[in-house]
Amino acid sequence: MLGTLCTLIIALTSTVVTQTPPVVTVRKGETATMDCNLGSETGQSARWYRQIPGEVPLYMLRVRHDWSAPKYDTGFPSSRHTATHQSTSDYRFRISNVEEGDSAVYYCSTWDSSAKEYVSQ
Repeated sequence: MLGTLCTLIIALTSTVVTQTPPVVTVRKGETATMDCNLGSETGQSARWYRQIPGEVPLYMLRVRHDWSAPKYDTGFPSSRHTATHQSTSDYRFRISNVEEGDSAVYYCSTWDSSAKEYVSQ
């Protein structure tokens, strides 16, 4: 008797966070721009993190569509780093006057209200 192989995939979260572009290349002194779409989570804030390979992620800031300015982590106030909203689910992160030390992995996350956890791409 032959058995049937059935694959069941259960999504642990209902929110799909999408960042674009996947890689940003700029010259020293230019501005780097990254976008983040929070999917179905339209009332949540976007949190931005920076991770240097081999180190733990550093929480930088968060922004929400109904805030007048981003809220920075106490250890990370920087006038060169900012975030804005384009809509209730679309956010933009900018690093102006890029320096060599800015080279890192940057990612955004948001609170998934149905999964009760933070999710990122």
